[in-house]
Amino acid sequence: MSTRLLAAGAYRFIPAVSQYSGGVTAEPGHRIERVRFERVVPLAEGFAAIERHLASIGRPTSAFCACELRSPEPFTEQGFRDFNAVYIETLRRWGLMDGDVNPVARSNVCPELHKPPAPGFFAFAYTVPDPQAAPSWIVAGSGEAPETGGDYRDHAIAFGDVSPAGLLAKARWVLGEMERRMAALGADWSKATATQVYTVHDLHPFLADELAARGAIPGGLTWHFARPPIRGLEYEMDCRGVGVERVIAG
Repeated sequence: MSTRLLAAGAYRFIPAVSQYSGGVTAEPGHRIERVRFERVVPLAEGFAAIERHLASIGRPTSAFCACELRSPEPFTEQGFRDFNAVYIETLRRWGLMDGDVNPVARSNVCPELHKPPAPGFFAFAYTVPDPQAAPSWIVAGSGEAPETGGDYRDHAIAFGDVSPAGLLAKARWVLGEMERRMAALGADWSKATATQVYTVHDLHPFLADELAARGAIPGGLTWHFARPPIRGLEYEMDCRGVGVERVIAG
């Protein structure tokens, strides 16, 4: 994997698919900050809130580098494509898209309980100047399917298998993808400030021997009782090394 510079945003990103990049890292002299909303904010309202927040701290919309979305239910493959077309419209307006190349890292998952009524923002991130900043980075969410550009279910690891062995195979592949993306960003598990898992299945059979033993949860693990965004996928992760985080009202 290689990275590409978005000079206007002061970050580098891993080119991936049109709906999101594989991850981002702040350029030297900048840091990434993460903001979580108190509640999930519907998509259009969330974009407006993000634009206001960036303006209030004197940052351009091009500084927007990552987000975490929540949707009511997993999408069909076509439904996911339709949703992404709407999401990307604002990124184009903000000048972030270069053709179909999207620099913004993203996770989009579906809570099993307390579902939002419509897709919306849970959190977002952006770059700010900081001459003394340590490296900061965010790896985008990945379920158990390679980003090939085709249908996810056609390439999913152990598709339809939610046995302990099937879930272990999925988790191992996703952990490997996290590590591949971190390596491209010059990071590793020891630099992670947060590791998040999204699944409705039992993690305990491999929590110690795989996640902990691999060093994947140096700061602990946040388990969201949620599903990946595509029907048939069962396990997703993301991770980050971000020193400044806050919570704001939607």
